[in-house]
Amino acid sequence: MPERVNPHAQLPDKLGNMSNSISQRVMAIAESATLAVDAKAKALKATGRPVIGFGAGEPDFPTPPHIVEAAQMAATQVANHRYTPSPGLPVLREAIAKAASRDDGYEITADQVVVTNGGKQAIFNTMATLINPGDEVILQAPYWVTYPEVIQIFGGKPVIVETDETSNYKVTIEQLEKVFTNKTKMMIFASPSNPTGSVYSPEEVKAIGQWAVEKGIWVLTDEIYLHLIYSGSTFSSMPGLVPALREKCVIVNGVAKTYAMTGWRVGWTIGPKDFTKASINLQSHMTSNVNNIAQVAAAAALNGSQEVLKPMLEAFDRRRKNIVKMLNEIPGVVCPEPGGAFYVYPSVKKLYGKTINGKTVNSSLDLANIALEEVDVALVPGEAFGTPGYVRMSYALSDEDLIEGVTRLQKLLA
Repeated sequence: MPERVNPHAQLPDKLGNMSNSISQRVMAIAESATLAVDAKAKALKATGRPVIGFGAGEPDFPTPPHIVEAAQMAATQVANHRYTPSPGLPVLREAIAKAASRDDGYEITADQVVVTNGGKQAIFNTMATLINPGDEVILQAPYWVTYPEVIQIFGGKPVIVETDETSNYKVTIEQLEKVFTNKTKMMIFASPSNPTGSVYSPEEVKAIGQWAVEKGIWVLTDEIYLHLIYSGSTFSSMPGLVPALREKCVIVNGVAKTYAMTGWRVGWTIGPKDFTKASINLQSHMTSNVNNIAQVAAAAALNGSQEVLKPMLEAFDRRRKNIVKMLNEIPGVVCPEPGGAFYVYPSVKKLYGKTINGKTVNSSLDLANIALEEVDVALVPGEAFGTPGYVRMSYALSDEDLIEGVTRLQKLLA
């Protein structure tokens, strides 16, 4: 019997172009700009260039020793060499429920938790479980680069609400009201925010949560930076402050940022039980269980002493103050002070039209290219976050590199 030929398959042309073979869904996805900038900076550094990268969204600290030791022990246990339940190890689901109950201010049970391969899969699972083609999802800009891509993968439509430095990148009820339609299914909320580091007050969080309840929409609340909060700001849980929202709210979180565990790939969702059941069914066919060794390490992180976090937070706070001060000394740069996370998001719009070594700045993308070419400083342009005219700079790098990198920018833009 002759081999069956797929009538939709396209042979590559002389240049090896396979674009006609790739699904439209995947072709529409943009590469992660933050990872691309970080990869480019590392590649240039490997060639000997003295590149200082402000693009990476990960702590520059090692994972605390007791977490690593827990993983080493777990690797010797045969049970961890086998398949385990798709929603996660019971010990980790219990640890997550206990920590979330403390942080979010209401009782959360282990059967509401699904452990995922990092926060990205948690968001992917949520969209796959809740979004139908044509559903609208309200998304505040600046936004994290992955949000709109995942919405669109499942046929949803990102509805963008723009904010700027004048409001410290916070959205208002009035803005939300203007974009709400009968197709609105969900809103994505993040405080502290990536890329801006802005933190909403408890009153602001409660008001937005109550608005979502009145409209009958879902909320995905991204709490990945909840422990990276500085003096003057407070983390506020939307489902904690608005009990009526809990049946239509999914919390996304993970150990990556808080415990310097970006490479361990452990995240989770917390949601109502019908959502959780559907999400487990999805994950059972997609990835099954998360790596058991990493799950044991994550449980050790959550159950162990939280005192190990203090030195990291103190370092971030010191760097935060330094980078804000130094950036605001550059003529034409306006940098609000973030209340959380480890990013600043300065406006560079006043630099438009400036010529630097024969190159003109007409966009934040131009500025990022010039900074990398002229002074070996890697920035992520605001175009990646839906708001041209800004750059995102992570201060999760050493004090010495931070000062040297911003000093180079000061000289370049003087």
